[in-house]
Amino acid sequence: MFVSYKWLAEYVDLSGIAPDELAEKITRSGIEVEGVDVLNDGIKGVVIGHVVEKEQHPDADKLNKCQVDLGNGELTQIICGAKNVDKGQKVAVATVGAVLPGNFKIKKAKLRGEVSNGMICSLQELGIESKLVAKEYSEGIFVFPNDVEVGADALEQLNLDDAVLELGLTPNRADALSMLGVAHEVAAILGREVKYPEVSYENSSEKASDLVDVIVDAPEDNPLYIAKVIKNVTIAPSPLWMQTRLMAAGIRPHNNVVDITNFVLLEYGQPLHAFDYDRLGSKEILVRRAQDGEKIVTLDDQERTLTSEHLVITNGTEPVALAGVMGGANSEVQSDTKTVLLESALFNGQRIRTASKDHGLRSEASARYEKGVDPNRVPAAAERAAQLISLYAGGEVLEGNVEVQSATFEPKTVITTVEKVNRVLGMDISEEEMKSILERLQFEVVLDNSTLSVKVPTRRGDIAIEEDLVEEIARLYGYDNIPTTLPVGQAIPGKLTDYQEKRRKVRRYLEGTGLYQAITYSLTSEEKAGKFALETSDLTRLALPMSEERSVLRLSLLPHLLDALRYNLARQIDQVALYEIGSVFLSQGKDVQPLEKERLSGAVTGLWHSHSWQAEKKPVDFYVAKGILDGLVDLLGLTSQVEYKQAKREGMHPGRTAELYLGEKLVGFVGQVHPTVQKELDLTETYVFELSLVDLLTTNVEETRYESIPRYPSITRDIALVVKKDVVAGDIEKVITESGGKMLKEVAVFDLYEGDRLEEGKKSVAFSLRYFDPERTLTDEDVTKTHQKVLDAVEEKIGATLRG
Repeated sequence: MFVSYKWLAEYVDLSGIAPDELAEKITRSGIEVEGVDVLNDGIKGVVIGHVVEKEQHPDADKLNKCQVDLGNGELTQIICGAKNVDKGQKVAVATVGAVLPGNFKIKKAKLRGEVSNGMICSLQELGIESKLVAKEYSEGIFVFPNDVEVGADALEQLNLDDAVLELGLTPNRADALSMLGVAHEVAAILGREVKYPEVSYENSSEKASDLVDVIVDAPEDNPLYIAKVIKNVTIAPSPLWMQTRLMAAGIRPHNNVVDITNFVLLEYGQPLHAFDYDRLGSKEILVRRAQDGEKIVTLDDQERTLTSEHLVITNGTEPVALAGVMGGANSEVQSDTKTVLLESALFNGQRIRTASKDHGLRSEASARYEKGVDPNRVPAAAERAAQLISLYAGGEVLEGNVEVQSATFEPKTVITTVEKVNRVLGMDISEEEMKSILERLQFEVVLDNSTLSVKVPTRRGDIAIEEDLVEEIARLYGYDNIPTTLPVGQAIPGKLTDYQEKRRKVRRYLEGTGLYQAITYSLTSEEKAGKFALETSDLTRLALPMSEERSVLRLSLLPHLLDALRYNLARQIDQVALYEIGSVFLSQGKDVQPLEKERLSGAVTGLWHSHSWQAEKKPVDFYVAKGILDGLVDLLGLTSQVEYKQAKREGMHPGRTAELYLGEKLVGFVGQVHPTVQKELDLTETYVFELSLVDLLTTNVEETRYESIPRYPSITRDIALVVKKDVVAGDIEKVITESGGKMLKEVAVFDLYEGDRLEEGKKSVAFSLRYFDPERTLTDEDVTKTHQKVLDAVEEKIGATLRG
C-alpha cells in the first residue's frame, strides 16, 4: 500500500510530524513501513511555463522552436522535440541550472544552431514511471490545465513535493488498504482525530429504480449489492490533484469517471465499478454464478472462459463483468458515455480469489475483496463516488439506490480482562490506559469491574478474540515499553536428542563420502508419487493444489532426486552425487492426517573417481552405492543386524538391486535404476538407495567397545569354493562366519570366476579368512582344525566344493 503523506494529512492532523518520523512511529506500532520515497528528492528548478509561440526549427524537421513565458516578464527560447507541444499550452519547464532525476543538470545549449535555454519536460523526465502516465501524455510532454499560474513551482502542482510511505501489510490488516484505514491507525498512534470527507450533492427528481432492477441469484457470494444511476455525465480528464493522488498510489489516470472509482477505492478501501448504462443493453442487473464454458471479453481485451466457480455481473443474459476482478469490454465507460451505472458491492473473498487465480488477474479490487472489505463502507463509498462524479463530471445523480441485501453486518463484541492483558504482556498497564488505547482506535469500550467489553467496528475484521485485543493494547502502548526481564528458574543445558545426534552423524558421513545434500518438494504429481516407494499406500491429495505437478504428497524421495540429476546432466555436469533426508506421507484414510515418515535417499551417476595423472577412472557401480550404505550401517553400529538380499523392484534393474533387512523388517533398497527408466529420464547409468531412517536411528545398538591392537600374529587362509550360479556370496559368507567360531575374525570375498574350466551352471567364489587369538600365538594345528569345520559346513549347507 502506497500512502501519500499530503493526502493522508487531509484526514488526520500531521502537523509537527515529518514523513520519516511518521514512518518510524507506524513501524513501531506493528505495520512495517518498507520505505519513504521523497518524490522531489534531488529535483529543483522546474517551473510552469506558457508556450506563447511555436514554429518549426529551420534545420530540423522533428524539432520545434518555442517562445515560453516563465513568469519573469521575458520570453525564453526553448527547443523541444515533443510531438504534442503547441502554442497556448502550460507546461513544465526545467530552467537553466535545474536538476532532474539522476542528477541530470540543465545547461544552455545550441541545437542545430538555435539556442535552447531550458527543457520542456515530460512526466517521465520528472521521475514519474511510464506505466503511471496517462496514455495521452505517455509519448510527449505533460500539459497543465489552463488555470495554473505561470512561473509557479511545477513540482508542487504535480504533487511531487510529497513523500510516499510504502506499507508492508500482513494479510490480516486489510483495514489499512485504504487512506481512511491508515488515517485511523495514525490517529490512534498520535492521539488525534480522523476527519472523514463531507459528502453532499443534489439528487435529480428521477428515481434510479425506474432505470434499473437488481437481482442477486447467489446471495452467499454477494450479500450486498448497491447500484446508483448518474445521467448527463461528461467524460474528460479528471482534476490534476486527483491524477497526482492516483499516480502517487501507483494507479494510472484514465478519465474522470474511472479515476473517481479508483480514487474512492483508495480512499475508502471499497472497490467500485462504473458501467456505461446505455451499453448494458438491458435495464436489469443479474448477479449469478457463471455457466461452465461461458465467455466474457474483459477490459484488457482478453476473451476469458468461465466456470461455475466464478461470479459474474450480467445484464440478465450475458456477462458484463467478472465480479470483483475486472469489468467487461462491452460495458466500458468511453468518451461518449452519458449515463453511468455505479456499482458498489460486497463479494465473497474466496469466490473472488478463485476467479483471480484462475484467470491470472490480480487487480486492486480483487486484492481488497480477497482480504475482506468493510461491509458498512459499501454504501458510504457509493455516495462519495456519486458526489465526485456530480462535481467533476457534471452528472445528475438519480434519487435513491437500487439495493439488494441478504445479510446484516453488526460490530463484534470481544471481552477481556485487565488481569489477562497484563498477565500475557508481563506488564502493569492501568485499566484506564487500556480503555484510552482502545478508544483511540475508535472502539466502543465499556469498563466494568476490570472487565473490558469492546465493540469492534466492522472495518477491523482482524479483531475476533481477546488475544487480538491484547495485541492492539501492546502495540499502541509500545513494544519498547515492555520491561526487559531475565528468565527465572533452573537453567538446563540444551543438547540434541539421541535421534537428532544420529541424524547429524548420518549427514556428516554422507557429505564426507562426496554426496551433496538436496532439498526437493514434498508435493508431486500422481504419476511420480508412487514410484520407487518403499511402502505402498493410497495417495494423499491436496484440496486446492497449486498445479497438477504439485497435487499429491510424495511416497518416495527418489523421483525428485532423479529430476535433480537430469537437471544437472542437461547442463553438462556429468558427475552428480546427491542425498536427501526428508519425509514421505502414508495415507491413513479420508479425513485423517497422513502418517509422516522420515526417509534417507541417494542418487549417484557418472565417475566416482577420476585420477587423470594415473589414467585411472572408476565409474559408479552397484558396489559403490552398496559401499556407501555399508559404511553408514557400520557407523550406526548395525552391521550385525542388517542383511542384504537380492531383489526385484519396479523401476529398478532386476540383476543389480538388493533390499536391506533389519532383522526380519524391510528397511530399504539399493541398486541401479532400470535402463528403460534411465532412458525415459535422459539419465546415464544411475544408482540409487532409499532407507527408512526412523527404523535405522531408533534401533537399539550395543555401546561401542574398543579393543587393543593384537599382540599376536594372525593366520590367513584363502579358499575358492565351487557352487551353483544361483548361490549368493552373502549366504556363503554367513555360513563361514557362523562355523568359524571366535577364532575367525574376518571374512572377505576377493574373486569370482565363471568360465570354461568349470562345469556348466557353476561358479567359483574365493574368500580370504583371517584367524587370530588375542591371548596367544595360533599354531597351524589350531587353525587347521577350525578351518576344516568351515569347509565341512559350506559343503553340507551350501553344497560347495574346493576348487582344485
